[in-house]
Amino acid sequence: MTVPPPDRVLALLDAVLSDDHGQLDDIARGAHLSAFHLARQVSGATGEPPVSLRRRVRLERAAWQLQRGARVTDVALDAGFESVDGFSRAFARAYGCAPSQLPPTVERGHWLPSPNGIHFHGPSVLYVDAGETREHPGGDVLQLLVRHDLDDVRGLLAAAGRLDEEALDVVRMPGHRVLDWHGPEETLRAVLTHLAGDTEPWLAMLDGAPARPRPGRPTVAELLERHDDVAPRWLAWVLDVDRRSAWADSVVDALCEPPESFRLGQVVSHVLTFSAQRRHVARWMLSSAGVDVLPEPDPVLWHRRAGHDDPSGATR
Repeated sequence: MTVPPPDRVLALLDAVLSDDHGQLDDIARGAHLSAFHLARQVSGATGEPPVSLRRRVRLERAAWQLQRGARVTDVALDAGFESVDGFSRAFARAYGCAPSQLPPTVERGHWLPSPNGIHFHGPSVLYVDAGETREHPGGDVLQLLVRHDLDDVRGLLAAAGRLDEEALDVVRMPGHRVLDWHGPEETLRAVLTHLAGDTEPWLAMLDGAPARPRPGRPTVAELLERHDDVAPRWLAWVLDVDRRSAWADSVVDALCEPPESFRLGQVVSHVLTFSAQRRHVARWMLSSAGVDVLPEPDPVLWHRRAGHDDPSGATR
């Protein structure tokens, strides 16, 4: 997915943060886009879905106002919440305390963790912190693993584009399953379908957004588009949880029978574990079809190719 030019990014931010745009459809109309394309462009440019970006910046503005003596009721309405109770719950999840208990600005700032450095600066200014970027952090193992996984999946999908449709459906590993409830993954198409879209159900549960149905027989081009849509949203969620040190927090999936709880750290461990397994299988299947996938998938070599080691070999 192509990231919009800087002027377009500013226009998208204007639409996302406008007081006149309360819902995703309103934001999309303000940006002259469909909701789907708005989400793709904002996520690709900022690493944060538009609804999450809007909610976070508005909570930062609320904290800034509270620290300067504003009433909780006024701040809640200004932030677009329909009730003070709803605002208080969202605020407590973000800041770890009730709105009325927020320390003054001299003891605590109003910024929340951000995957892009975009913050409310006050009274009506956005601030972009150059120190908070989505570039490779070098020393952060979790980010390295997640970014490497996303890049490697995209490389595998691109390599699969050299095959015809028939080759994608050849049974190369009879009886192969990764997880029982996912069913057989005997063909390259089946493995790539999971690699491109298996974070979507997790994001739907975590963010409360509806998950798109899994396609029955997607083309490689469709899988690439799906991956390019979900990858920045998945990375933004991981960065946000990491900066909040919220890996021990839990969510409950009420759609499971019976309802099942998951710690956020378990979710990422699950995704990385089975994605790594499927990436290995996909490489073997591509090789058996006569397609060599280069470069090698070693995270060390990937990190060096990305230019994050100095000539001496020390990580920046």
